[in-house]
Amino acid sequence: MPKKPLGIDTLTAARERISDTFDQFPRVYVSFSAGKDSTVMLHLVGDEARRRGRTFGVLLIDLEGQYKLTIDHAEACLDEYADVIDEEHWVCLPMALRNAVSVYEPKWECWDPDREEAWIRRPPHRAVTDPATYPFFRRGMEFEEFMVLFGDHYGGGEHTACLVGIRADESLNRFRTIASTSKTTWGGRQWTSKVTESVYNVYPIYDMTVQDVWAYHGHNPDKRHNELYDRMHMAGLKPSQMRICQPYGDDQRRGLWLFHLIEPETWARVVTRVNGANGGALYVQEWGSINGYRKITKPVGHTWRTFAELLVASMPPRTEQQFRNKILLHTKWWAERGYPDGIPDEADARLEAQRLVPSWRRICKSLLRNDYYCKGLGFTQPKSTASFVAYQELMKRRREKWNVAPDQLLFTVEEEESA
Repeated sequence: MPKKPLGIDTLTAARERISDTFDQFPRVYVSFSAGKDSTVMLHLVGDEARRRGRTFGVLLIDLEGQYKLTIDHAEACLDEYADVIDEEHWVCLPMALRNAVSVYEPKWECWDPDREEAWIRRPPHRAVTDPATYPFFRRGMEFEEFMVLFGDHYGGGEHTACLVGIRADESLNRFRTIASTSKTTWGGRQWTSKVTESVYNVYPIYDMTVQDVWAYHGHNPDKRHNELYDRMHMAGLKPSQMRICQPYGDDQRRGLWLFHLIEPETWARVVTRVNGANGGALYVQEWGSINGYRKITKPVGHTWRTFAELLVASMPPRTEQQFRNKILLHTKWWAERGYPDGIPDEADARLEAQRLVPSWRRICKSLLRNDYYCKGLGFTQPKSTASFVAYQELMKRRREKWNVAPDQLLFTVEEEESA
């Protein structure tokens, strides 16, 4: 979908979308992370609610591994708009999160009740810590799964808007969220997406740039901003590198070292909370084989294929099987698209990077990065734990159907024909 200029600035457009949202939906809540984008959105929603004499809800999913500066900022923001917030949901419940710094613990559980002594910090006094608060909650559920079910819980059957502070220029996936022509929108508004029968996500600041976000704070010094970004700026980070999500994710792990610099009192607990955190902080900035970035090398006497087999065989069983399944699907997909005898050991590096040709070298990069869901090979992350379990069962049946052994990585057309 091509971009269409609106003839107004992005701040005015965001205010108009928020006003329209209050017109259209009887129930409105903000998905708040205390980051720069959701903070600007909270300010705009709070201003509109006061102007109208309306109220709205706030959902903040606390992932435990966060800076004290962020928590302090979030509390101050909620206090600031307490007069127009009808329901505050600061959620501190055990959810499954990605741990990209270890192959031995690919997932970790924030607020794990069995490891309370190891928690990075204590939940704030205002937090929801009782799982019974939400009838739909299940220990170890995914963040994304909770978000969907919460919308129906908050809305109670009424038409409900969840205001989400994402910007289209942050990533291709976020751009596609807005630009998709296959999604269901509310009344043809492209900046909305249907989630359930009664809940829609609304993206009022989708066309803002990072410059627009900081310009808002520059022109509104009375509005709070998260001072963590000031510290990150002083540490030499570019705006595109500033992330405040849980620290162990695939992208977020590259900022692990910042805890040591910005909040040394938090750092000691961050590195002891999950398997591999200290090693991740030490080496994630390195280029080369240690984390699969830029140019990688293989051991003497190995091809890229044998190196991939060596890497997979060295992993713990759960992680090993995950990678074996993904690599099998990857080689099968390419076997049906011009590589019936198997993919090459390596190809033109530029074409590999664009995913236009397959290679075992590309597979090795995903393995070295501990790319658990193999996003670098074109796969996506499952939407929930249940769907991931279903996928694992499906792969067992597929291997039997294709006559492929459990430890086999490569798929060829001959094997399918013999099956």
